[in-house]
Amino acid sequence: MPLLFSYGTLRQSEVQLATFGRIVPSSGDELVGFALSSVQVTDAAFVAASGKAVHANVRFNGRSDSRVAGAVLELTDTELALCDRYEEPARYRRVPGTLASGREAWVYAYAGDV
Repeated sequence: MPLLFSYGTLRQSEVQLATFGRIVPSSGDELVGFALSSVQVTDAAFVAASGKAVHANVRFNGRSDSRVAGAVLELTDTELALCDRYEEPARYRRVPGTLASGREAWVYAYAGDV
């Protein structure tokens, strides 16, 4: 079962229900080696689905003391593909990341940075 680290809208129950049709199991964790920033999203459907035009994003910096708080979502392969479609209008790309717990998980980083 794929793990996805979310620091933004995919943690919201209303976004999970709209995207997956269910609330997915999750647990708190931190993404190591990334810093949190924000990006302006112009895709109207994405903004309507999430309820906001300015979204969090992460930027890789490789520093072990840089951490972003969030949640690890336990998804199916099909749900992970749905996440790819959900994040695409915001120009995010799915990349691997290491968590403070030692687990590996996918994370969406702004495509301009990766």
